[in-house]
Amino acid sequence: MKKYTASTWFTFLIPSILGIILFMIPLPFEAGWKVPIAKLADLLAGTLEPIIPQLMMYLISLSAIGSVIFLFVQRDPHHSSFFLNLFKVTPFWTITRIIGAIFAIMVVFKLGPEAIWSENTGGLLLASDGLVSFLFSIFFFAGFLLPLLLNFGLLEFFGTLMVKIMRPLFNLPGRSSIDAFASWIGDGTIGVLLTSKQYEDGYYTQREAAIISTTFSVVSITFSLVIIDTVGMANYFLPFYATVIITGFILALIMPRIYPLRSIKNTYIDDREYSEEDEKLPPNTNVISLGIENALKTASKQRSVVKTVKSGMKNVLDMWFGVTPVVMAFGTVALVMAEYTNIFRILGKPFEYILNVLQIPEAADAAQTMVVGFADMFLPVILAEGVITSPITLFTIAAVSVVQLIYMSEVGGLILGTKIPLNIFDLLIIFLLRTIIALPIIAGIAHLLF
Repeated sequence: MKKYTASTWFTFLIPSILGIILFMIPLPFEAGWKVPIAKLADLLAGTLEPIIPQLMMYLISLSAIGSVIFLFVQRDPHHSSFFLNLFKVTPFWTITRIIGAIFAIMVVFKLGPEAIWSENTGGLLLASDGLVSFLFSIFFFAGFLLPLLLNFGLLEFFGTLMVKIMRPLFNLPGRSSIDAFASWIGDGTIGVLLTSKQYEDGYYTQREAAIISTTFSVVSITFSLVIIDTVGMANYFLPFYATVIITGFILALIMPRIYPLRSIKNTYIDDREYSEEDEKLPPNTNVISLGIENALKTASKQRSVVKTVKSGMKNVLDMWFGVTPVVMAFGTVALVMAEYTNIFRILGKPFEYILNVLQIPEAADAAQTMVVGFADMFLPVILAEGVITSPITLFTIAAVSVVQLIYMSEVGGLILGTKIPLNIFDLLIIFLLRTIIALPIIAGIAHLLF
């Protein structure tokens, strides 16, 4: 292995360890165990609580105005500015940003139909403790500090170590293990942001980015505890989370190998073709030594603190202006459909027959909870609470709601706001397939437990 200076070792170790602590190590706080990055976001959100809905309204509106202005600006193929990349989007995404801004204004000033600004729809997203408001603070810290995970060799180290596990099992590069771990311990939104950034930087192909964001952006342990507690079964948390892990692992084996993920092009964002040679390890290689060498090689290129800070701030602005309007637009529409229409009850009707075949009690009431999670992760257990009494059914609903992953008010909306090549139809198909595959596995375990 090539010899590197002590400063290169420190450049690799200090930011990487700090990144692991901030994004992946849960610590005890008054409100329970949280990763520090989420706690920092909570503190900022709490400080800005009185003004954060209005602040988000201005940000989302600025995103829409900028997109309208830049819609008429021609892109120079030889020169691309940051603000052009930030605001120059397709007409579809411009319209989406405009809709998001209109919804935000309606919520803040309580204008127009109550269905839009109700506390159960747009008001839920833009409340001072709502998702869109929380995204302001989590994007600030996650975006600014993501370079600690991305730029100093940590991904190269773990990528080399995990390539022989992630590629055969999940058709993914070894570095994707960090995305999965950050989601599992921290939050699914962090996983999506990490995946999106690596895709844009040319480390993942289109297919890989789609697989990681829809399969490994898992619900954190903290949220899983909230879900099982909501249905009054917190004492079953260990078997519940074991069920989630087993089911999630099986889904991770299956989903990359079937439509629609399998049909996505396996090319990089710059149209380069994927080659197996890119990850092939030399024969008789010590993967730890090679991982360290790859990490130090990356760390040796990072000498500018100013460049790292600028990279972090660009991440923040990209997330604020690119992602939050999409979450506001699609999340509000999905929640309005869940709250004011029968569409999810109608879509859930076929699941009544499946639940009956699986001998799940109260199948008629449980059926709609199988699809309403597409709008928001908490809706299934909220609908089940106080209505369904069977422990088998409550356990099944809670576990299914966690492994579905594609929630339009959170991960789904975030994915649509990134450059990851998935549309809302793809997300709906993935959501339904995950539900159909997971249901018999979870129901079988539920029958063994109760």
